[in-house]
Amino acid sequence: MKELIKYIAQALVDNPEQVEVGEIEGEQTSVIELKVAKEDLGKVIGKQGRTARAMRTILSAASTKIRKRAVLEIIE
Repeated sequence: MKELIKYIAQALVDNPEQVEVGEIEGEQTSVIELKVAKEDLGKVIGKQGRTARAMRTILSAASTKIRKRAVLEIIE
């Protein structure tokens, strides 16, 4: 899951080397934290949050396959 989010985020931003992805795992849920450069934050969130929502949808679909819930947090 972590690698999937990192791949998508690096494709969206201008500074792919500054993309950081962390993961906090629980029994049922994983929280994936995405941190990007300040100037790339708008590109990751998108207009009215559409890009972020799309990333969460992809993450949800992928996590269903492994029967574990995943939540994406975008850190400023």
